[in-house]
Amino acid sequence: MTGTIKTMIETIIEKRAKGNPTVALTTKTKFILKGLNPGAFTASTPDDPAVIAKVKAIGAELGVNL
Repeated sequence: MTGTIKTMIETIIEKRAKGNPTVALTTKTKFILKGLNPGAFTASTPDDPAVIAKVKAIGAELGVNL
């Protein structure tokens, strides 16, 4: 399956931002500071279990359960 990472990142951003573009940008910045660039993942990006685990950990830190 591909695109899981992108979907997870988008879900975290949407749940945190709740429509607020400033919070969305801040959340994207937090991903970048933690070593994951949300813009680098597409729907065709192969799933990497290590990256998925990192996204889940970041989501948990930000208070979003996946």
